[in-house]
Amino acid sequence: MEAQNKKMEETTKLNPNTPTGHVGAHDDFDWSVDKRNVSSYNKSDRESYDKIYEETFKQVSDNEMVVGTIVGLTKTDAVINIGYKSDGLISLNEFRDLPNVKAGDEIEVLIVQKEDKNGHLILSRKLARQQRAWEKIVELFKSGEIITGHVTSKTKGGLIVDLFGMETFLPGSQIDVNPVTDYDQFVNETMEFKVVKINETIQNAVVSHKAIIESDREAQRAEIISKLEKGQILEGTIKNVTDFGAFIDLGGVDGLLYITDISWGRVNQPSEVLHNGQKLNVVVLDFDEDKKRISLGLKQLNPHPWDNLPESFAEGVKVKGKVVNIEDYGAFIEIEPGIEGLVHVSEISWSNQPINAKEFFKMGDEYEAMIVSIDKEERKMSLSIKKMTQDPWDQIESKFSVGSQHKGIVKNITPYGVFVELESGIGGMIHISDLSWVKRFNHPSEFTKVGESLDVIVLSVEQETRKLSLGHKQIEEDPWNTFETVFPIGSIHDGVMVRKEEKGGIIQLQYGLEAFAPTRHLRKQDEKMIGLDETNQFMILEFDRNERRILVSHTKVWEQVIEEEKEAARKEAGIEVENTKKAVKNIQSKVEKATLGDIGALADLKRKMEGKE
Repeated sequence: MEAQNKKMEETTKLNPNTPTGHVGAHDDFDWSVDKRNVSSYNKSDRESYDKIYEETFKQVSDNEMVVGTIVGLTKTDAVINIGYKSDGLISLNEFRDLPNVKAGDEIEVLIVQKEDKNGHLILSRKLARQQRAWEKIVELFKSGEIITGHVTSKTKGGLIVDLFGMETFLPGSQIDVNPVTDYDQFVNETMEFKVVKINETIQNAVVSHKAIIESDREAQRAEIISKLEKGQILEGTIKNVTDFGAFIDLGGVDGLLYITDISWGRVNQPSEVLHNGQKLNVVVLDFDEDKKRISLGLKQLNPHPWDNLPESFAEGVKVKGKVVNIEDYGAFIEIEPGIEGLVHVSEISWSNQPINAKEFFKMGDEYEAMIVSIDKEERKMSLSIKKMTQDPWDQIESKFSVGSQHKGIVKNITPYGVFVELESGIGGMIHISDLSWVKRFNHPSEFTKVGESLDVIVLSVEQETRKLSLGHKQIEEDPWNTFETVFPIGSIHDGVMVRKEEKGGIIQLQYGLEAFAPTRHLRKQDEKMIGLDETNQFMILEFDRNERRILVSHTKVWEQVIEEEKEAARKEAGIEVENTKKAVKNIQSKVEKATLGDIGALADLKRKMEGKE
């Protein structure tokens, strides 16, 4: 029993993984003993031989790049010898770029793990290629060198490009100098790229094809600009038309044709005369080598129209053109391309009434005008529309004599009056005080509106200053002479308070007449004040025909009624006393001698009289 336990202990020492009590068939085998030759190695010899064995193989480490040889091929894998104690396997999927791979080929691989848990050597050609690819990509980024890559697929916001077997990102904005919307057209294409951005932490790279195009254009631009001269004529293609001009491609460099240099005539929108893709000759006006800006001209290819101005253009000549520009002071009319004349606001109408040029003219409208002055050296021309007709003021006194009545159109309203046009170029002002005999207006707009027809009478004519004074109320006779008899002082009339003012109220009486009632005269008998639109009786306190002013009072009306009632009571009491006195005298005259009864009656009568008094 002891011998058996001792044997189990020895077995456990040799194979500690064997559960206690369970002894394998060869657990007691001593591997250090050569059973055939009955020889053994001591510990030092064994370590020496192990070292010699290990040194016969290449020393490698994980993540190391090494060159291996394909020593065999299976249906799924390639057997790779790297000079290590064991060979490694790499899936044939990693050799898709080498369709003719064969035994004996040397390849670069990455040691993923020199010995996994099963003792196998793990290699990868794909990771080796990615590592080498990343190293090359970093070098390209630093050097700026151009590399050829293959576009493999489309992704969100751009394309995927294969560089040395590694995927890089090509943003949509970096595909071309012109915006690209269809990414599919570039898939499976081989193109040139520049590495423009890298992230070494995650080994991510961004490439650009646009940068190559811009670089080429920059070189072309520098070469073209170095050969430019002012006045040089070049052929170009319109690249982009804007509101302010057009960009023209001169063969690798862009120049700007500004709107004012397109034509000697006015151009409102460049798109009216130019379009994308159009080829044309332009002249170099200026260029800046530092800022690399080129200013171009198109109209400069032809002489200025003023240099070939027809002899027929002279003062007094009638011309026709269209409005090309409108300012506050007038409008510019283009007679011929590049030849314009100014119609000043003072030359629009014979009337003295100010005219707003922006209201009178419209862009593109055609007008006939007369040349008033012309200066070829200054390239200026003054035109007149009003001089196309006879000056109506030459016959003003005969046609619009003082006292004559006319019908006109209200053209303008100011705080002090109304301007009425009687005919084209002829008009006059109605002062606010001449609008109505009976009403006072705070502003003429309370009486009329622009565009309304109005009957007027000419009050005065000033031919030299071209002024007409008009009146409207003078069409009717002055009613104030009659009003004086209708509204005598002290008379009482119905009235309505139509407006409140600071010191009282405006009361409308009969015939549309307005009067003024001071605040203290608006008090009613119940001590309240008269309100707006309230009808009451008013007493005329003052009537001034010359000043057209009437003063009224409501308070005086009811105060007068109270006073009249008191006066009537006083008169009634006086009449009764007088009658009593007469009765006493009558009795005394009839009675010669008084009796005791008469005396008593007289005493009663006396007391009654005294009581009355």
